Amino acid sequence: MDRARWLAERRVAVEREYTAEGPSYDEYDPATPVHRRFVSRLIGSVPAGGSVLDAACGTAPYAGMVIAAGLDYVGADQSGGMLNVARAKWPDARFEHVGLQELPFEGSFDGIMCTDAMENVPPEEWPVVVSAFARALRPGGHLYLTIEEIDRAQIERAFAMLEAAGSPTVVGEVVEGDTAGYHFYPDRERADRWLADAGFQPIEHADERLDGYGYRHLLLRKPVRSTPEADTTRLSRR
Repeated sequence: MDRARWLAERRVAVEREYTAEGPSYDEYDPATPVHRRFVSRLIGSVPAGGSVLDAACGTAPYAGMVIAAGLDYVGADQSGGMLNVARAKWPDARFEHVGLQELPFEGSFDGIMCTDAMENVPPEEWPVVVSAFARALRPGGHLYLTIEEIDRAQIERAFAMLEAAGSPTVVGEVVEGDTAGYHFYPDRERADRWLADAGFQPIEHADERLDGYGYRHLLLRKPVRSTPEADTTRLSRR
């Protein structure tokens, strides 16, 4: 099987899994205190009456925080099942049935969040997605992004298993376990380079370790004016 076909099948598997999980997904609360702190930081960066895009919103666990702050909330997700739950919870909010790779927005938002979702994006599509975030943001707008991480040994075991099975895989991809059918874990330098290439500047960073995995929580800013080079080597802790 060629890689493009394999990735297309993996994406279908992920969408199918999340759609099936939609009705019961809120039984699992994905929001840790660090998630909520960064969502609050993002909300605080948005001007009064501004707008926030929740990209890969799932069942919209953060919609209430955005709406309570008096901001316009827009959720987008490729999973119809997740959106059905989100719309039932927030009938007056706007939701778009679209994947991260197809986000169509141009200068529409003052803030964007994308939590617990980039792990479902393959390396070929990371630049596509983060460039779409940059296009969707107004100058000076902020992006809150989480990047899931696991131990290097787990990544190497998964690569060996996929390669032995004849899958057209690259290092960092995992399809077994709690992955909904596909996860990709980029190393930090590579992820930072993709974000810098899209024009983002780092504002705040926190590491969070959980049971068997963890998150990088990143708050980034789209410059008011483009700069020749973003700093990808130093992320401030606050």
